[in-house]
Amino acid sequence: MLTIRNETKADREIVEKITRKAFYNLYIPGCVEHYLVHIMREHEDFIPELDFVAELNGQVIGNIMFTKAKLTDEQGTTQDILTFGPLCIAPEHQRRGYGKVLMEHAFQRAVELGHSVVVILGSPVNYVSSGFKSCKKYNICHDNGKFPAAMMVKELKEGALDGRKWFYRYSPIMDIDEQTALEYDSGLESMEKKYLPSQDEFYIMSHSFVEDEDM
Repeated sequence: MLTIRNETKADREIVEKITRKAFYNLYIPGCVEHYLVHIMREHEDFIPELDFVAELNGQVIGNIMFTKAKLTDEQGTTQDILTFGPLCIAPEHQRRGYGKVLMEHAFQRAVELGHSVVVILGSPVNYVSSGFKSCKKYNICHDNGKFPAAMMVKELKEGALDGRKWFYRYSPIMDIDEQTALEYDSGLESMEKKYLPSQDEFYIMSHSFVEDEDM
């Protein structure tokens, strides 16, 4: 039986371990996501009410964490929104739909708290079935005016976005110092760093953009 509840301090160590195992060698040799989990909870943009764990038969197998983000239009008007990540499910329990259930639970709670928009960067194949669409369809871009192929948007409240051009800004907590993260990782249980094809997939997706028809 899968149950979802808010994370407690007692969960933090296992959540960090699950995150490390889920992401190790996925995007780079090693990973930094567990270090982000380690430091995120103390940041002002972290939203503890949207920090959830998934338990399967009483065992924590996954986690999702949200932070505040911001949209700014061309006139300087701002809108507070959400982003999430890391979202992780223990490797032995992946591809069974648990991550999607965890997301949907978190989205429902986000709506109850008054949030209306989520913007994320990730692999579209993992998120389009949960209602995420290309950022280009909502006219949301990075500060440089480009529309990343990996950036997706979900309206938690229909009509929350009105088509005007928005510039996305994520929380500063996401700007991880990679060297510090690697030093932190070196003090943990040894895991083999290696190349996997998913690293090239990530590179291609993270360096791809949707064409701006106005350019």
